[in-house]
Amino acid sequence: MTRLCVSILLSLIALTNARPKTAPEQKCKSGPVDLVFIIDSSRSVRPHEFETMRKFMIDILDTLDIGADATRVGVIQYSSQVLNEFSLKTHFKTEAMVKGINEIIPLAQGTMTGLAIKYTMNVAFTPEAGDRPQVPNVAVIVTDGRPQDRVAEVAAEAREKGIEIYAVGVARADMTSLRAMASPPFEDHVFLVESFDLIHQLGLQFQDKLCGLDMCVESDHGCEHICESSPGSYHCLCLPGYTLNTDGKTCSAIDLCAQGKHDCEQVCISSPGSFTCDCNKGYTLNADKKTCSMIDYCSFGNHSCDHQCVSILNGYHCKCNLGYHLLDDGKKCQPIDLCAQGKHECEQVCVSAPGVYTCDCNKGYTLNADKKTCTPIDLCAQGKHECEQVCVSAPGVYTCDCNKGYTLNADKKTCTHMDLCNSVEHGCDFQCVSTPGSFYCVCPEGQLLQDNGKSCGTCKSANIDLVFLIDGSKSVRPQNFELVKKFVNQVVDSLDVSAQGTRVGLVQYSSRVRTEFPLNMYHTAEDIKAAVMKVDYMEKGTMTGLALKHMLENSFSEAEGARPAASNIPRIGLVFTDGRSQDDITEWAKLTKEAGLTMYAVGVGKAVEDELREIASDPVEKYFYYTTDFSAIPNIAENLKLNVCPAESQGEIELLSRK
Repeated sequence: MTRLCVSILLSLIALTNARPKTAPEQKCKSGPVDLVFIIDSSRSVRPHEFETMRKFMIDILDTLDIGADATRVGVIQYSSQVLNEFSLKTHFKTEAMVKGINEIIPLAQGTMTGLAIKYTMNVAFTPEAGDRPQVPNVAVIVTDGRPQDRVAEVAAEAREKGIEIYAVGVARADMTSLRAMASPPFEDHVFLVESFDLIHQLGLQFQDKLCGLDMCVESDHGCEHICESSPGSYHCLCLPGYTLNTDGKTCSAIDLCAQGKHDCEQVCISSPGSFTCDCNKGYTLNADKKTCSMIDYCSFGNHSCDHQCVSILNGYHCKCNLGYHLLDDGKKCQPIDLCAQGKHECEQVCVSAPGVYTCDCNKGYTLNADKKTCTPIDLCAQGKHECEQVCVSAPGVYTCDCNKGYTLNADKKTCTHMDLCNSVEHGCDFQCVSTPGSFYCVCPEGQLLQDNGKSCGTCKSANIDLVFLIDGSKSVRPQNFELVKKFVNQVVDSLDVSAQGTRVGLVQYSSRVRTEFPLNMYHTAEDIKAAVMKVDYMEKGTMTGLALKHMLENSFSEAEGARPAASNIPRIGLVFTDGRSQDDITEWAKLTKEAGLTMYAVGVGKAVEDELREIASDPVEKYFYYTTDFSAIPNIAENLKLNVCPAESQGEIELLSRK
């Protein structure tokens, strides 16, 4: 195949024999090519020398069939940097290209030839810059000096990508560098002239090289098989099944068998560039012409095997299907009963099949993933029951029960709340308030509930730093989250909020932790309550441990408004959650209390009592509260008073509510 204009400058004749310049009578109508000039404009190139390079490029343009579908030309100049003067898609007329070349202003810096080749490869010869697929890429480098960077590696990479590189050196150019850049053979791609005054003569020979003679016809090419011409040159090819030798002219047969490049299972028979397969004695070649099969004696139909006949070399033997064993006659088969033989691992029931077995379970049990053992069917755990509160499971069945403070109705499924204030000796000084499964005591206005949770008394209000840590997980639900915010505001109503009095901060958590406002942001109860009602519900998970860590390391820092420890202002954390934490709380629950924080734990619904007790300060009964229903939150907030009573509790903070 013709390489189009890939050999634009191939084997340029000696400059001393160049003919005088004459205007070409017609353009060479060769195939299309994408040509990029890479011009050295370093400071060593003098102004009049750069003008000769302009003339060199313009002379070549005059011989080319320029056009969008013919030859495209781009020009790059380089020194210490690379400058794209115009790309392959900028101009499609010779006049516009000549104008662009005449407007080039030399950079006059260093000689970074490797950088210019890399730019040509990665930018100039890209579809975005006008490079066309299936069109030869030709780069002509003109330089007068030794490169100041590495050129061999980047030039090799460019050649591997299909760019044919011609290196034209002038005067001080280094021949070793020119050969490192150029495509082979070097005699066709490397040119060195003595001065810039001579370089323009290279362009005069362009049309001769582009539209040259058929070298295969006009020369003694020496090709053993096929000669293929290209403009001004030729190369040798081989017939199918042969490969070109290193001399570039003679050919050798390709022995695929010897090279192991065949699919024959047994015997490979080679011919130039191809092969056929054969088989060893006692085998026959299959339809795929590659693999071999033994002669099948079973196919003769006289074997008398009960199940399977297996051919072997020069004979056959009988074989039983899986789950059967061969009898002494070597032909008949009998089922293998593993259950009857006790060769199984079933925990309850073994079901036999020939040579195998499966396990099953008794009624009320289900087979485990190991397909051997059985587990009682827990209808309660599966949610396949109608119990309102408590489901008690037995294998395959269940019964219903109720939580403490409730009694089972006649339907054996639903429960009715027991009014504990009217059914137990509650001991409240002033008033008993029933909650589902529990109760708590309240005191008249002006009095506070004491440590025993039943007696009423007076207490002096204290200045505290209080941080609410509220659960914003998905299980809370939006309507319940609004109740939580109201709970926070009810507690705030009971506090003496000011910059010098009580300070309040709010942190919400789910799968992550977010400070809604720190201790030093708001200094009035009204501002705090307004900010609380604007808090957005986070949803997602329940990372209580991460939230405790955030509260300890950030919320009670002086940077977020906590007063110095030396001021002896109590630091109180109130955790409100409705479910089990998805991370470990043990470490941070312990560290918060070791840091001197007083921790209250309030749980609702599916909150885990053990986790709440682990969070709460000692004595736990004083700092822990739980209710099954969000509807009881207002009652908790009504009686949750955070105060210091020096005379009665020696400065400790007390939670004035308890069942």
